[in-house]
Amino acid sequence: MSNFKSGFVSIIGRTNVGKSTLINSLVGEKVAITANKSQTTRTAIKAIVNRENSQIVFIDTPGIHKPKTKLGETMNETAWQAIQDVDVLLFIVEATSEEIGKGDRLILEKIKEKNKKTILVINKIDKVEKEKLLKLIDIFRKEYNFEAVIPISALKNENTNKILDEIEKHLPEGPAYYDIEEYTDQTARQLMEEAIREKALKLLNEEVPHGILVEVEKMNLRKTTKDQDIYDVEATIYVLKKSHKGIVIGKDGTMLKRIGMYARQDMEKTLGTKINLKLWVKIKEDWQDNQSIIKRFKSE
Repeated sequence: MSNFKSGFVSIIGRTNVGKSTLINSLVGEKVAITANKSQTTRTAIKAIVNRENSQIVFIDTPGIHKPKTKLGETMNETAWQAIQDVDVLLFIVEATSEEIGKGDRLILEKIKEKNKKTILVINKIDKVEKEKLLKLIDIFRKEYNFEAVIPISALKNENTNKILDEIEKHLPEGPAYYDIEEYTDQTARQLMEEAIREKALKLLNEEVPHGILVEVEKMNLRKTTKDQDIYDVEATIYVLKKSHKGIVIGKDGTMLKRIGMYARQDMEKTLGTKINLKLWVKIKEDWQDNQSIIKRFKSE
């Protein structure tokens, strides 16, 4: 196909600015877990948008934050690495900011250093008055020559299509890297692990979620007696402390049942298949500093 464009776009920003919500909105499928808690995304997730004249491969990165563990350090490394070999950067900031804060400043300096084509996306415009928004746009425009500044509300899906049009303008001509039926590079197993973790993040109190690691030990597809497809899934939720184990299980196992039920419903929708899910909770102290575990969160 002549004049077909394709390329890679990295989404970068502080934790909790709405990167994963935006990526799901752009792709039209759930590829990144979302929760109103910091450090939700732990790895660089690829999400694919197929358009009539282009294929855009998004890389959703962990939010830049001050690391307290080896996991935190690795997440930051992953985010910085994702800036290197992409065609366009999407730098997401919050409309509620009144100035360029420390975290945004750090990212901005990295962008300047790499001199990358960057589109500034100002998210959560539904939370501020227009006057404040215009001031913020002015502050950022004075700092860097952005290809475009696009104010949006990822949650309300407002203005998000403008982002795709703008990206397409700046992509090189090239072939489609992925099949047009694909929308993520994650396996069904990874999607399942993330679905379980997302439900835990949303349902549990502040202290517990960041210490959670989910591992799917078994995921087998079989036929039911009625000749329907069903996945048998066995997964373990690892926590850092004994007290956390009790919280995740809940009184009479109620919390664990809720996490399992919501994760199963989510994944049945994503995979279009029935799921039989069994969950366990175990303690794995200091896994966030365990190199053999952290290895899997590193970008390749």
